[in-house]
Amino acid sequence: MDVCLSSAQQPGLLGEGLSSPGGWLEAEKKGASQKDSTGGALEESNRIEASLHSLQTFVPTDYASYTQEHYRFAGKEIVIQESIESYGTVVWPGATALCQYLEEHAEELNFQDAKILEIGAGPGLVSIVASILGAQVTATDLPDVLGNLQYNLLKNTLRCTAHLPEVKELVWGEDLDKNFPKSAFYYDYVLASDVVYHHYFLDKLLTTMVYLSQPGTVLLWANKFRFSTDYEFLDKFKQVFDTTLLAEYPESSVKLFKGILKWD
Repeated sequence: MDVCLSSAQQPGLLGEGLSSPGGWLEAEKKGASQKDSTGGALEESNRIEASLHSLQTFVPTDYASYTQEHYRFAGKEIVIQESIESYGTVVWPGATALCQYLEEHAEELNFQDAKILEIGAGPGLVSIVASILGAQVTATDLPDVLGNLQYNLLKNTLRCTAHLPEVKELVWGEDLDKNFPKSAFYYDYVLASDVVYHHYFLDKLLTTMVYLSQPGTVLLWANKFRFSTDYEFLDKFKQVFDTTLLAEYPESSVKLFKGILKWD
């Protein structure tokens, strides 16, 4: 069984890590230190330390309970820490449907070295799969979600992906020019799953999707359609994006769309 975890994790250290994000990170540091003291590559140790430092920018929210949920995509077992105490720490049906599509169409999509941003990454499953498929991923969400997102990304991509994913705060419709200037940021793909549901920020979401889409950008959006407002959003989406229905998953009421921004 191919599990995307660091080879520095010995069974004892893995047990420590599953109890808390902080414990797992400390275990990873211990493993790196032990390897270096026995003649391991110093360069790899420094790389681990640098990635740990960058991924520890945000602290996971201290929810009363977390569970470890197991998924398998792109030939890897992926372990996601989830909590039912927040919408942003649960893997929703749109995410698993999008991951299935990415896995089944990996050759066609050609994620190798592609620059990808995920909107509303939540616990990170889609970003992890995109990273495993070779992409340079930026996973975004609201501030209170980023700690758990970082933890899951680190646990599942460190030492087993070509590019370590980046985590950034993204509040839909706010400070886009400041935080994602078009002159510095270009994405081959923008990914989104189950970002449309019963909330009051749908216009800001669409504004964000449009802003992040430049010539050549492909937006892949998977969503479980629950409410009439979901279809109203789809109508607005079609007004600004050339839209193709790529797949439907009747068992979960999920539809997957490809959008290319219309240019006048």
